[in-house]
Amino acid sequence: MAIQGGRKVTELLKDKLSRPLRTLRVSVTDRCNFRCFYCMPTDKDIEFLPRSEILSYEEIERIVRILADLGIEKVRITGGEPLVRKGIEELINKLTKIKGIKDVALTTNGYRLKEMAERLADAGLTRITVSLNTLKQDRFSLMSGGLSIYHVLEGIDALRGAGFTTVKVNSVIVKGINDDEVLDLAEFCRERGIILRFIEYMDVGTLNGWTPEQVFSAGEILERMGSLYDFEPVGRESDETALRFRYRDMDLEFGIIASVTKPFCSSCTRLRLSADGTLYTCLFSDRGLNIKRYIRRGYDDRAIAEVIKDLWHRREDRYSEIRFESINSLSSKRVEMFRIGG
Repeated sequence: MAIQGGRKVTELLKDKLSRPLRTLRVSVTDRCNFRCFYCMPTDKDIEFLPRSEILSYEEIERIVRILADLGIEKVRITGGEPLVRKGIEELINKLTKIKGIKDVALTTNGYRLKEMAERLADAGLTRITVSLNTLKQDRFSLMSGGLSIYHVLEGIDALRGAGFTTVKVNSVIVKGINDDEVLDLAEFCRERGIILRFIEYMDVGTLNGWTPEQVFSAGEILERMGSLYDFEPVGRESDETALRFRYRDMDLEFGIIASVTKPFCSSCTRLRLSADGTLYTCLFSDRGLNIKRYIRRGYDDRAIAEVIKDLWHRREDRYSEIRFESINSLSSKRVEMFRIGG
């Protein structure tokens, strides 16, 4: 028994590479109102899960409670697109009340934020990340499957009125697609006091036809940012995904998630729960643990905890560190992003 965050946990779980279990990403649906090229491209046939296979909110709450006793402190709600699932604010309210959970956040494409910002805030959510890869309507339409960017921009502005204290924007930068907007996205976020995080284009899933030549690297992003802004690096906490930088002319940061050129596998503390109740120990996994089976077969919390502990103890994933050593053998069966939640 150990004390963590003011509560007792059964033990401080470590995997085979001595990485602790700290963060959970929960995909609440595999459905999305966008068809982004890097996740669910329009030229691919997508087969969504039947409703009976999707975890209920009560099942998700139970799994999070069990994981909180195993060391989880942070939960991020994802999808697909989490705001297309009815009653998502009910789940948020439940998760914020679980003892040991210090932080609940949500990642969204922002399309429904304007109508839902107040409800999400009332449910206890304080942190939201919006995915926004372009500021140009024609490009946004191509990237999202024909939708309007103005719904997203209005949603972002609605967050401040709803009282959100932390708003971030994630931008996947792809060479030859939107790398010409690095500075425009930075200025958009600076004007609104929003933390921008650039993301190197990654080979998540199997549908997007990813190649290394499409990666606009962290080094290239910093060079582009340095052409206009003066900034300095910020110290990075051990389990952070982003390289952080602070503008010298204002109290605001931006970051770069550089999974391809500067992998951070050695400090990864994340476990992922897919919409159909599968636990994955890596974003690039080709297999996972069906924890829903144990839930629906009537296993008690102690038995389920033991199964999860065994999963984490056996974990040795470090895909991004070895991506280019054996990329052909590692890239054939990975779980799709809209199922695992990015």
